[in-house]
Amino acid sequence: MKLKNKKLSEDEFFNLRKEVLSQWPTGSEVDLNEAVDYLKKVPEEMNFAKKMRKAKEEGITLAQPRAGVGLIDKHIELMNYLSEEGGADLLPCTIDSYTRQNRYKECEIGIEDSIKENRSLLNGFPAVNHGVKGCRQVYEGVNKPLQARHGTPDSRLLSEIIHASGWTSNEGGGISYNIPYAKNVSIEKTLYDWQYCDRLAGFYEEQGIEINREPFGPLTGTLVPPSTSNAVAIIEGLLAAEQGVKSITLGYGQGGNLIQDVAAIKALEEQFEIYLEKFGFNDCYVTTVFHQWMGGFPEDEAKAFGVISMGSIAAALAGATKVIVKTPHEAHGIPSKEANAAGIRNTKMNLSIYEGQKMPMSRELQEEIKIIKSETDCIIKKILELGHGDLALGTVKGIEMGIIDVPFGPSKFNLGKMMPARDNQGAIRYLLTGNLPFTKEILDLNRRKLEERGKFENRKVDFKMTIDDVYAVSRGKLIGRK
Repeated sequence: MKLKNKKLSEDEFFNLRKEVLSQWPTGSEVDLNEAVDYLKKVPEEMNFAKKMRKAKEEGITLAQPRAGVGLIDKHIELMNYLSEEGGADLLPCTIDSYTRQNRYKECEIGIEDSIKENRSLLNGFPAVNHGVKGCRQVYEGVNKPLQARHGTPDSRLLSEIIHASGWTSNEGGGISYNIPYAKNVSIEKTLYDWQYCDRLAGFYEEQGIEINREPFGPLTGTLVPPSTSNAVAIIEGLLAAEQGVKSITLGYGQGGNLIQDVAAIKALEEQFEIYLEKFGFNDCYVTTVFHQWMGGFPEDEAKAFGVISMGSIAAALAGATKVIVKTPHEAHGIPSKEANAAGIRNTKMNLSIYEGQKMPMSRELQEEIKIIKSETDCIIKKILELGHGDLALGTVKGIEMGIIDVPFGPSKFNLGKMMPARDNQGAIRYLLTGNLPFTKEILDLNRRKLEERGKFENRKVDFKMTIDDVYAVSRGKLIGRK
């Protein structure tokens, strides 16, 4: 494995494919030439990339839930319920935890037990085990574009199977599907494995088939400062573009401060376009996704709907191309299909009411965009410096050194010296900056913002703020006040 940020040659790609497709018997179902013919017949309204492009051009925000169960017929039934009863614009296939860890034998047992019980005993859809035949049943059984959403460090076989099945979008990346999801997988390995996934999407693009790729924006979903998640999203987007991906959706997880959330989406899209141009990627189409609140939810359904509404409005005012929908059962575990549909309906109502409205530019919004862009630039420029211009190599070194440092990430390769907390308006700031390569001006600004809160609450600016903020929303507040 020799990692470098260079497009895989056809020889490299096809040599790797032999190994990838041999990981599990269903790999033999993938015939690339046949898959190209199959994907060319996918109607425009069933192509994820095209639907995202249309939404951006029309200035509307689409709604997409998370959902997945283990059996094909039950999964089709669930998807159609969320489409028809919930009104989802885009459909997910959330993949089960065994598949995420490439544990296909356990998946097989889970499928067999699910058939015996006539209910899903897996927490998602085992696409690899169902293979192209099963995944095409899903595609042919629904009426909206499909995306695989998972959390898989090594998603190569999964990517082969889903794309050959008519699913035209794949979520994830070598950083965002490693640090928040894995403990012992090296960054170098996931970046290398995700180059393959991106090269596969790029190969289909070369055959005239639009495939959407979406780095996972929220990371750990817990008090992630916008510049940290934006830097990761931009890096993964650039790595994908290098492999030939053209349709790229960058994401951001809601923080809760409305101005900061709107600023984060605007900064993300604007800054990514600048970096694409800088690296010579002039034919990529960029869209954005806003993830509703990823932290702890209130147990009370009415209060949970309030949190969902908050995310929907923020997504609309930010002008995000789509929003990922949460459910009123977030505090209780896997939601029922009825609760999931209710979350979508709530979101769609808010999107409908706020359609056409965008947050007007103000001094506060302009200042926040500037802060996020400045912090993000510091991170990415240092990554490029460490890699001597090679973004992939720089990322490996940068994560090792804590230049990218994700709060509460389980990965042992994540340095874990950075710590966030909210300022007095609820915006997420850097409490401890660890080894982040910020200027003195940025460091002073973050400290000043947190000191303002400390003075207001008559408390020390310390880790207790972080702890209080982590639990605040589930207790009905955004800021964990003393």
